[in-house]
Amino acid sequence: MDCTVDGVLAALRAVTDTVVAHRDELVGLDRAIGDGDHGENLTRGFTSVLAKFADADQPGTPGQVFKLVATTLISTVGGAAGPLFGTAFLRAATAVGEASSLDGELVAAALRAAVDGVVARGKAAEGDKTLVDALAPAARAAETAATEPNATPAAVLAAAAQAAEDGAEATVPLVARKGRASYLGERSAGHLDPGARSTALILRALATSASTAAQGPAGAR
Repeated sequence: MDCTVDGVLAALRAVTDTVVAHRDELVGLDRAIGDGDHGENLTRGFTSVLAKFADADQPGTPGQVFKLVATTLISTVGGAAGPLFGTAFLRAATAVGEASSLDGELVAAALRAAVDGVVARGKAAEGDKTLVDALAPAARAAETAATEPNATPAAVLAAAAQAAEDGAEATVPLVARKGRASYLGERSAGHLDPGARSTALILRALATSASTAAQGPAGAR
């Protein structure tokens, strides 16, 4: 099963539903070590994304979808999240180019490009207690999964989501070295990083949406 424009748009609706559902959780996580606005910012951003697609002409390719997501997040999401998530989608758009649908290899390439963009923009590395701690292992897992025979987007995203969840959980004992959380020093340890958590939530929503689409009409909501 390839990811067409319709599939990507359906996945973005699933992402928005997930972000909205976990808004309070993300606010609480960010309040512990940051400004407390991460959940609200992402909710506003992805809600704006859906509104943008409702008002705009239907994009022709998944890459065009990603580009519009990127520009919308950058313009509507406050704090560091807007530029970082926006950059991730923008780099993903470049990676998939004008492909009309995405296979497992292109999904993995999009995630790798997203990581590279976030690292370049945020100057963060794994272990700094940021969203990179979820996104980087997700990209590695996706690349490994994409080498399997007949690797589907659903399988690649499932591997990425699991790695992101494990990576996010691993941020709990870390001391933050980037962002506002770094101001707390040792006191930042013992808390789950909100950016890593939201990254894991987004990837799980994408994986679930891709799996549902792969099952066909019988698996549709």
